[in-house]
Amino acid sequence: MTEKRFYATGKRKCATARVYMKEGGGNLIINKRNFDDYFTRDSLKMLIMQPLEMVGARSKFDFYVNVTGGGMAGQAGAVKHGITKALLEYDVELRAVLKKAGFLTRDSRIKERKKYGQPGARKRFQFSKR
Repeated sequence: MTEKRFYATGKRKCATARVYMKEGGGNLIINKRNFDDYFTRDSLKMLIMQPLEMVGARSKFDFYVNVTGGGMAGQAGAVKHGITKALLEYDVELRAVLKKAGFLTRDSRIKERKKYGQPGARKRFQFSKR
């Protein structure tokens, strides 16, 4: 009997997470490292676990995640988005709960580009009347 695997891609800022999900005991491996070793901040751990806790599947699935690009917060958001989409692949009935919580929407906020002739994206040089 082959084990059913589910795949989804999550994105946030410049980070992309490829999430592979299968039924198991609740292991979460990120870039070949343990979940607690990769994400050290408690706020990021809590963020990633939100969709699993919402559907009551915290120790029901094993996740293997490859995440690239961005910083820690962006990667955590990408993993959360990927886990949510993988849960949808598993069971479409979860859509209403996850959609209401806002987990299906890709957070599209990205860094604004720096404009030429200025020190930053929004910052301007000080105005001088004389």
